[in-house]
Amino acid sequence: MKFRAERTQPAIDLINRVLLETPSEVLDVGCGPGNSTEALRRRFPDAGILGIDSSESMIRAASAQYPQMNFVVCDASKELPALNRTFDLVFSNACIQWIPEHRRLIPAMMEILRPGGVLAVQTPMNYEEPIHRIIGETVGSARWKPRFPHPRIFYNLTPGEYFDLLSGLTDDFTLWSTVYYHTMPSHEAILEWYRATGLRPYLDALPDDAQRQEFEREIFEQVCRAYPRQQNGSIIFRFPRFFFIAVKK
Repeated sequence: MKFRAERTQPAIDLINRVLLETPSEVLDVGCGPGNSTEALRRRFPDAGILGIDSSESMIRAASAQYPQMNFVVCDASKELPALNRTFDLVFSNACIQWIPEHRRLIPAMMEILRPGGVLAVQTPMNYEEPIHRIIGETVGSARWKPRFPHPRIFYNLTPGEYFDLLSGLTDDFTLWSTVYYHTMPSHEAILEWYRATGLRPYLDALPDDAQRQEFEREIFEQVCRAYPRQQNGSIIFRFPRFFFIAVKK
């Protein structure tokens, strides 16, 4: 998958902040195609690692790519207790932004930790970046809004709200943010990145290739204006991400 290294780096950075030496049971919430689960396996080779995702297609892809690991379909918004297991590490990379009601979700994730276990989460917070604003404004425009009656919702809380939420669950937690400066060779590459993420539901909702091409063309023209080229022709693609780690007492 293109941009695999760039997409996986935040997971690796989060894993490297986890101070567990030999966890025996690890859960990867929102494992997607298994890239983060594989990173967890490399860091904790002796742990039993389970990857879960609400998407059957993602679980199929992860199982095919990493047949030596365990993956199951599970909707983290309501099915975590159904796993009937506890874990030393509950990990989630770039997933919880799609899950509503974090004031219930985060306690539920903490609940399935063993005492001394760690919750480690990364979620994108790129709302003010040009690509995010361009997609939002285009989807909400008079031309396209009738085509998208159910635009994507990002359910993240603010950093301050996460602080208050976590402080009610434990006195041992850390929050931080990182802005990744990805180097893109072209504006087309930025669009390709988002075809697999933020643009995918909208492209899937359009009925034919002509409309998909028109929609993409409108996005692309704005991306070209919003992201200048550097002296060597490359384009800086900023991507802010928010992290937290919490230890269960």
